Amino acid sequence: MPVIRPHAKPALVLIGTLTLAGCSGSDAATEKAPPPVLAWHNTQVNAVSRTTVAAGFLTATTMGPGGTLETFAADLASGKKLWAHPATMAGRLPGMGVPPPALIPSGKAEAVVAALDPAKKGRWNATLLARDARTGEERWRRGIHSTFGPQRCGPYVCLSEHTALATARVVVLDAATGETAWQLPGIAEVQWSDENRVVLLRLAKHPVLEAYELKTGKIVWQQPVEQALGKGVDMSGGWSFGATADNLVGYVAPYTDPGTKKVSTFGVFSLKLSDGSVNWMRPSVVRVYPSGSPGFAPVVRPVDDKGQYGGFARLDPDTGRVIGQIGATDVPGSGWWLAFPSQMERVGFLKHGSSGSSFDLASGKPTTTEGQQGWSFCVTDPKALPLKGQAPGFYSVAALCEYDLARGKRADGTATPPEWFTGSQEGWRVWRDEKGALHGIRDGAANAPGMYG
Repeated sequence: MPVIRPHAKPALVLIGTLTLAGCSGSDAATEKAPPPVLAWHNTQVNAVSRTTVAAGFLTATTMGPGGTLETFAADLASGKKLWAHPATMAGRLPGMGVPPPALIPSGKAEAVVAALDPAKKGRWNATLLARDARTGEERWRRGIHSTFGPQRCGPYVCLSEHTALATARVVVLDAATGETAWQLPGIAEVQWSDENRVVLLRLAKHPVLEAYELKTGKIVWQQPVEQALGKGVDMSGGWSFGATADNLVGYVAPYTDPGTKKVSTFGVFSLKLSDGSVNWMRPSVVRVYPSGSPGFAPVVRPVDDKGQYGGFARLDPDTGRVIGQIGATDVPGSGWWLAFPSQMERVGFLKHGSSGSSFDLASGKPTTTEGQQGWSFCVTDPKALPLKGQAPGFYSVAALCEYDLARGKRADGTATPPEWFTGSQEGWRVWRDEKGALHGIRDGAANAPGMYG
């Protein structure tokens, strides 16, 4: 059993409550106090993927001491391990990172976990196994030649399979039985879903975003990415999406063709989830890291035709308007890493071991760094994971640490990472630290995507 390292008590610890002492008889005494903040730490895992949360469970892909992968399931309320089984990747590209398992609710306090198992049989390179989230008991299995990995799409499992073959297709599977509900030719990735619809990014020479009814597979709308952002898109540079209540905000990164040296079209754009129409677009900007999800707190830098970078701007994901920026002349020379405070009201330039600089995004003016903390990458030169039996070049999901900007040193390490990094699901924020340990805090935050979507 894992050791759950709490603040003071096993598993669940009260780390903050609102007290109203001395307010008896006042209006404050009658106000409803916020729910207590509850937290846990599980230091006996090495999570290398994002976490997924649903129906009171959490899952992640973890790595053992020998470089083997596991599908890990835990109770969301306590962080305690429920079970773990061997996992693998078959056909996933290193640039895509290690995927988390798919976690699909199947009833009140019940869910199914779908992940790739190393088991091989006949012409199959792996097995897609669906297990009960609470017990780990097998529900169904499916032979896999190659895939980017399963994803939740509402109450179903979406899977691009045979991705290394000309017969690549997307199958939508019943989470309870594994039976195919419907399928599409080609390769696609889920960017958003609810109980009734799914939005897929169809990966092709001319990529398209398409919405489908989950029960029938009937197409609702489609929007070519080039029509939303401009001609010349190449998804080889990478992409990321995040959803607000009504819109899907996407970022397509630039890609330089090694033969022609031509840079592909890149930028940020927003679509209405209801009909796929374009809300706004900002071409020729690159997303910066660390920063929030495109759908929650996008921060970008413009790039001109000569490849010169401008300043930094935070965008409103609903409108695409600039809500804070600094100019190119304010950006320090080199040797810095971005660091943002919890509310992203400032942009900091962290210099390890020395004094950095900071600017207020609303006014664009420099601010003092004394007493200022900022969140930045814990490790700036990560090493590839020593995975056994997998293609080289996979990395853990990055962790953030808090720094003292005036001195370029780590802060005391007791603060909770910001919501723009962790995201929030079911009132919980869950994240991995630089050693792969998992942490959870229930602070009642509204559902929102984190840095990794």
